[in-house]
Amino acid sequence: MNDFTFYNPTHFVFGKNVENSIGKYMKERGFQKALIVYGQGSVVRSGLLDRVKASLSAEDISFLELSGIVPNPLSGPVYEGIELVKKHKIDVLVGLGGASAIDTAKAIAFGALYDGDFWDFYARKAVIKASMPVVAVPTIAAAGSESSNSSVITKEDINIKRGVNSEFIHPTIAIMNPELTYTVPKNHKAYGVCDMMTHIFERYFTNTKDVNLTDEMCEGVLRAIMLAGPKVLSEPYDYAAHADIFWAGTIAHNNTLSTGREQDWSVHAMAHSVSAHFNGIHGAVLAVLYPYWMEYQLPHDVPRFARFAHKVMGVCPSGDLEKAAKEGIQKLRNFFDSLNLPNRLGDFGAEEKDIPALVRDVEYRNQGRVGFFRPLSPEDVEKIFRMAL
Repeated sequence: MNDFTFYNPTHFVFGKNVENSIGKYMKERGFQKALIVYGQGSVVRSGLLDRVKASLSAEDISFLELSGIVPNPLSGPVYEGIELVKKHKIDVLVGLGGASAIDTAKAIAFGALYDGDFWDFYARKAVIKASMPVVAVPTIAAAGSESSNSSVITKEDINIKRGVNSEFIHPTIAIMNPELTYTVPKNHKAYGVCDMMTHIFERYFTNTKDVNLTDEMCEGVLRAIMLAGPKVLSEPYDYAAHADIFWAGTIAHNNTLSTGREQDWSVHAMAHSVSAHFNGIHGAVLAVLYPYWMEYQLPHDVPRFARFAHKVMGVCPSGDLEKAAKEGIQKLRNFFDSLNLPNRLGDFGAEEKDIPALVRDVEYRNQGRVGFFRPLSPEDVEKIFRMAL
């Protein structure tokens, strides 16, 4: 196990109807003026936005609104939000909805305290040194942005999608009511299941030795997701299943499972390139890429893939570790298929002629390579994209 520091300051408020108390928790922190950041209308139609505004008003917290945030969130609303924060002296951001709204709120929160272009942080030209507080009210179990140290934005004028990580951008409060996820469309629930599983994969497939504790934690959360995931699709009002999935998405990406171990993140970097070019939903793109990445990386650490096959996918242990590992990868693919997730890049409209651009726009941060499990060169990335085409 590697030495580590672990910091996660998010105050979680989890349960039925907790959104009605958001004003109380924000008042306790001394917040006075909020910018509510949300998407394209579901929080309006469901009445959630009105309930949040009523709770804020009851505590004399004033607010402005910034709506229209889309999946694969864009830089345009971030610039707009930064201007609103500065003009109206906002002191807290509220991300209301999916990860797109929360990630946008985070970008506004640290961008508003910076004299330059907020994109400098995503382009690795600057390092985040401060951020305004963010309160997250997630409505989908997926990316775990309500507690993570990450934010992902697409710069639409250059068609590049990038993420940034900083301990300054953990939300201050996360208001989490599993009932808010009931009405999420089935396909988006499935994308969320894949998204959170792959967040764990990026941590699980590691070169770090002697990490059995976090191995067991990763495996346990993955099994819980695979048990509850189909239930939230088939039983839309099963509170227990939705609660498990909601909390699993948070645990998968708030670094609880990362302590003491090197992480990879190559598949997410590849998926960002695909999403930027074809506007593919993040979890859907990951469902396509991950099994092919596993097949390509299998020779690097056959015992680790065999352990995954046994402990997570239920493959009976045998002396032939490679055979067991391949069976585990196929069982993962079968699980994704059972959720009606896509399995080819062609499902997003990608063609062979698009491969060079997809390879080019992957962010290679490790001495011209991407990832750390077995760092991938552009040539490796191209091979995986072609496998997945």
